[in-house]
Amino acid sequence: MGIGFRELLIILVIALVLFGAKKLKNVGSDLGSAVRGFKKAMSDGEDEQAKQLTDQNTATKDADFQESSSTKSDSKPG
Repeated sequence: MGIGFRELLIILVIALVLFGAKKLKNVGSDLGSAVRGFKKAMSDGEDEQAKQLTDQNTATKDADFQESSSTKSDSKPG
């Protein structure tokens, strides 16, 4: 159902005839750079999201700890 080797080869030959070898090389290089940039941006976004979640969880735990500490110190007889 997908593109086979023969179909891919025909598409590449047609692209080579239409654009020429030099232009096709530039298009391939630009496309590769775009894909690398997209992957880097996705990775950076995932890292930032994980960092924010970790920071949020840490802040919540700290707030819970401080709340429980202040409750315990209030209940101690002096």
